[in-house]
Amino acid sequence: MLELDLTADIQALRSTFADIQAVVDVDALTADIERLSEEAGAPDLWDDVENAQKVTSRLSHRQAELKRITEIEQRLDDLEVLVELAIEMDDEDSADEARRELAALKDVIGQLEVQTLLDGEYDARSAVVTIRSGAGGDDATDFAEMLLRMYLRWAERHKYPVKVMDTSYAEGAGIKSATFEIDVPYAYGTLSVEAGTHRLARISPFGGADKRQTSFAAVEVIPVMEEAVEVEVPEGDIRVDVFRSSGPGGQSVNTTDSAVRITHLPTGLVVSMQNEKSQIQNRAAAMRVLQTRLLLLKREEEAAKKKELAGTITASWGDQMRSYFLYGQQLVKDLRTGYEVGNPAVVFDGDLDGLIAAGIRWRKRKDDD
Repeated sequence: MLELDLTADIQALRSTFADIQAVVDVDALTADIERLSEEAGAPDLWDDVENAQKVTSRLSHRQAELKRITEIEQRLDDLEVLVELAIEMDDEDSADEARRELAALKDVIGQLEVQTLLDGEYDARSAVVTIRSGAGGDDATDFAEMLLRMYLRWAERHKYPVKVMDTSYAEGAGIKSATFEIDVPYAYGTLSVEAGTHRLARISPFGGADKRQTSFAAVEVIPVMEEAVEVEVPEGDIRVDVFRSSGPGGQSVNTTDSAVRITHLPTGLVVSMQNEKSQIQNRAAAMRVLQTRLLLLKREEEAAKKKELAGTITASWGDQMRSYFLYGQQLVKDLRTGYEVGNPAVVFDGDLDGLIAAGIRWRKRKDDD
């Protein structure tokens, strides 16, 4: 006779899921979808293209959030039915399927539970991520490309839409920098814990001495903000350069000077865009990112000033927030949370959920202290 008692586990999951539903406020979410659907159905919606895009984007995000909640509830119901059938039919295959589904639901609900901790001002927004190589020569530019692939694979695992907005290839291996956008709800809140300096230690594949090489790359994460349009940037404060979009090794992939680089002269901030087909589109995209960075910079300066006046200056937790060891003891270690993964290969292949969840929980505890 088959023994399969998953009742306690399923009840625990239902309890956790009920707490999540209360935090998400499904009724308010449904009402928001109805309101946005009415706006999206207005005959004159596309008379204002910018507003229409905002409305349809919000609607899509809200619908995706509600669909996720609804699907999890249905999966919990189906799991209970599957367990009953497995016991009734004395079917070990169905029992194995139930165990696998239980493990999968624990993972999904655990991720959703972490999302409920994302209650910051911009946490619900999409994200723009920029990776820049640091010290370490070819190893650093190669490391930057490894990080880019890591985040793209993470997005692919979750079926998140990604748009690579700009890539600057190094003369040797890897990339100097790359910027991409992940357009899903809570992308910023989720990925913002990845911001900071990442360190790679390994035996360099670019040197003949078989010596350990340490290299660095910086990850910047900013939210996609509608408020960015409120930041005024005088024309005299920027320098705009145009150039041809290019691929690895400088190979031209565009016969026109459509790529745009904007330098904000007072701060030295530089934004490049080459993903769009026209120079006008790339300039508009670059300006949106620049405005967002300037807004965040202003708020960071204001926050730093308040801390200084209060006499509580603390170092940023972003510096060397994670180390990747690819020699001797293979290890990825987050220096803030202490979370470790003993298989760097799976991390570089996009298995980041454990590291990200630990970072979100660490940040929440830090903010509550």
